[in-house]
Amino acid sequence: MVTTVEWTRQWREEGLGEGFQEGFQQGLRDGLIAGIELGLELKFGSEGLRLLPDIYKIADVDVLRALFEGLKMVNTLEELRRIYV
Repeated sequence: MVTTVEWTRQWREEGLGEGFQEGFQQGLRDGLIAGIELGLELKFGSEGLRLLPDIYKIADVDVLRALFEGLKMVNTLEELRRIYV
């Protein structure tokens, strides 16, 4: 017979581990998008915010991280677009 403690441990290892990872990735993605949005507005104003519909479609956290870091170095929106196109 499986005890409550054993069941809880198994549940955490299997279900919670997967859910945690998915939640973590979604939270990371949301945070990166928020940072990119702020960076676009501060650096390029309303013109920069026009990229957001395309950026919202990006699911790959590595691409979003590259965009976030790229905002520090690019001088034009076209340079930034090259990172994700």
